[in-house]
Amino acid sequence: MDRDQGMTGSALTGGKDGRPAPGPRRRAAALLHRRPRLRLSLLLSAPLAWLVVVYLGALAAIFLTAFWTTDVFTGEVVRQFTLANFQTLLDEPVYRTVALRSLGVAAAVTLIDTAIGFPMALYMAKVARPRHRPYLVIAILAPLWAAYLVKAYAWRVMLSEGGLVDQVLGPFGLSSPGYGLTATVLVLAYLWLPYMILPVYAGLERLPDSLLDASGDLGARPLRTLRSVVLPLVFPSLVAGSIFTFSLSLGDYITVKIVGGRSQLLGNVVYDNIGAANNLPFAAAVATIPVVVMLGYLAAARRTGALREL
Repeated sequence: MDRDQGMTGSALTGGKDGRPAPGPRRRAAALLHRRPRLRLSLLLSAPLAWLVVVYLGALAAIFLTAFWTTDVFTGEVVRQFTLANFQTLLDEPVYRTVALRSLGVAAAVTLIDTAIGFPMALYMAKVARPRHRPYLVIAILAPLWAAYLVKAYAWRVMLSEGGLVDQVLGPFGLSSPGYGLTATVLVLAYLWLPYMILPVYAGLERLPDSLLDASGDLGARPLRTLRSVVLPLVFPSLVAGSIFTFSLSLGDYITVKIVGGRSQLLGNVVYDNIGAANNLPFAAAVATIPVVVMLGYLAAARRTGALREL
């Protein structure tokens, strides 16, 4: 009888030691503690759901709309599968020219930002004193605090006839390029330069100084050290920065409107077909071009390890 009473008491209290049985919250906490992957999945479920529904859902809607067409009389979208929009993109030389021009602008901006950003990042990470580096990073980030339109219109004023660029280049017998494709490349290179500097600076900061010292001890000159040691190790960071500069330039249309003159890029074609032309399916077809280009770019960048630098 005493044994039966002891067993009954243990069942009521939750264990032989007399402690109460754990509640649902404690059991759930213990389960999450034992299974870190489950805990990580629950933490990421909400942002991943938002990504799938909003971002990937929007891309899916773009691709779906690209296979529709617009009634020329009523302007209504005809929801019937057709390849007419893509056929127009292939047949009309003007759209091929715009696409190639957009790729050329994006590539030029990326090359300019690489040529300017790498030396700046190298100085910040390896030459400047450690106590000065935070201030240099703040100086690089400061232009990002200003509004996009403010910076673009400031460049429009500087590039105008008799503007600041004319005044600076005048003594050398040169003049401002004015509004056009050159101005577009210059302004975009200025706008996206911080996005190139910061990944490269982070990659250089992780580069051990002992490697540079060892290269010098083995007789390598600074240029040889830069070419054989620094560049191979920091190349993924350069590619990571180029993802930002290339993609942002490829899809931009506001800068072209402000300083591009009569130049047209893919973003302008999309904007014009959504607004004035009221041809949403064709605009969606044009928008697939930079999406496909960037998917290929990201696939190539992934092989370099650049995605881990983002």
